[in-house]
Amino acid sequence: MHWIHLTDDEQLKNIICRSQEKPQVIFKHSTRCSISSVALKRLQQVQAPINADFYFLDLVAYRSVSNQVSSKFNIDHASPQVLVIKDGECVYDESHLGISMDEIIEQTTSHLC
Repeated sequence: MHWIHLTDDEQLKNIICRSQEKPQVIFKHSTRCSISSVALKRLQQVQAPINADFYFLDLVAYRSVSNQVSSKFNIDHASPQVLVIKDGECVYDESHLGISMDEIIEQTTSHLC
């Protein structure tokens, strides 16, 4: 799986712009949480769809970016957490062991133009 590392607020602006063209997926990961590691491993075991860009946000290293994500999309913070962004809005979010690539595939496919 090809992850784009989300490390600054400028990238978040680009994600919002790119979401007009195709879905953008943000995976918020905590290196201090075993559930987050399990969710990450489960995502990496399944082929990611090519119709979306996948961003990896390390919550420990980039807490301020995580706070911006929560604020911008008006969602409660969770870890781990996955968001699907389309047309500048969060159209799907899931956390903890509810995260699955099959659901992400369904959500990104159902939100294509």
